[in-house]
Amino acid sequence: MSSKDWIDITVTLKPDMNYLTIDPRPPKIYRISDVANGDPVTMSMLEIISHTGTHVDTPLHFIRGGSTITDMPLDATVGPARVIEIKDPALVTVEELEPYDIRAGERILLKTRNSPVTYESPEFVEDYVYISIEAAKYLADKKIRMVGLDNITIGDFRNEESIVATHRAFLEKGIYILEAVALDGVAPGEYELIFLPLKLKDGDACPGRAILRPL
Repeated sequence: MSSKDWIDITVTLKPDMNYLTIDPRPPKIYRISDVANGDPVTMSMLEIISHTGTHVDTPLHFIRGGSTITDMPLDATVGPARVIEIKDPALVTVEELEPYDIRAGERILLKTRNSPVTYESPEFVEDYVYISIEAAKYLADKKIRMVGLDNITIGDFRNEESIVATHRAFLEKGIYILEAVALDGVAPGEYELIFLPLKLKDGDACPGRAILRPL
């Protein structure tokens, strides 16, 4: 396949992008010099948390002594992946996942009505589809390799138990979490996934570029 067959599923980092409102501060992305203003070079400054835009969570995010970005096996987020479309308007549920016969080692990307609303809106969208605690445990028990969701977090930001329990269900079993994947226009099915985060020493998470191509 040629380069035109690849689908970019990365949320663009940009000034004034929306962010999870429980984060300590918004991302800041701005020019520190610009040839358009007579400077000799154009350079930008990024002041962002490690969970900005399309990013992967590692076990260290919730697990004391957990593995980090520098420990992360490359095949955690590189290889065959399956996009599953979720119809439930509120939650990813066990009942909707059961018919898909999810197998150990799979990389699962969950496409919901979040795409493209939650990542294209200039403001944080509170009404989004998240993974129920039961569904997170169900997927983790299936021993999948990775899970992804088209939202900046997989849990309900209004409920600390939801945030903690969904993340821990995966991370305690060494399952990496890919958040804020842009799945608008991506049909359900089998794909090759490449996501490589920046190599952040001892990182709890890190953004990167995510691309898919059909298999």
